[in-house]
Amino acid sequence: MPKIDERCGWSLGSQLYLDYHDNEWGVPVHDERKLFEMLVLEGAQAGLSWSTILNKRQGYRQAFDNFEPELVARYDERKIEELMGNPAIVRNRLKITAAVQNARAFLEIQRQYGSFDAYIWRFVEGRPLQNSWSSLSEVPARTPISDAMSKALKGAGFRFVGSTICYAFMQATGMVNDHVTTCFRWPEVRQIGS
Repeated sequence: MPKIDERCGWSLGSQLYLDYHDNEWGVPVHDERKLFEMLVLEGAQAGLSWSTILNKRQGYRQAFDNFEPELVARYDERKIEELMGNPAIVRNRLKITAAVQNARAFLEIQRQYGSFDAYIWRFVEGRPLQNSWSSLSEVPARTPISDAMSKALKGAGFRFVGSTICYAFMQATGMVNDHVTTCFRWPEVRQIGS
């Protein structure tokens, strides 16, 4: 059994990373607002470090109405300009407009499938994939499942949802358990997902 001081190596960079790793990463998420939040944040990370996004997470929550997709979907050009001037988020017009477009696509998925949760978890047949990696170097950046998810989301009108972003989203929302086997969270997350 791994000891509590044994963690995935990527989590050791800061207290924010440790807290995220120990409490969130790999834990199955079925809350609609939280799923939308992680979709926006993973897209915002493109080309940046995850620590940049974690450090701006509270700023994102304030700027994007706590990630309520119904509110974000109504953002107009004036609101986008306001967001472009907000130093608490990544001020990239493409990423900001993608978040608004993704909120609209998110609502359409909810309308068609009853919930985004029901739609997105179909890609793993409703159950987290349990991996058994012994080192971080084994963890893939993308998989055939994330390829399929990316293609489907793009087809549904989402942006900033490439396969690598989709796989990071899967890891963040517990659709896959990619904690290494020596990490104390690996057996805990396996138990949550079973």
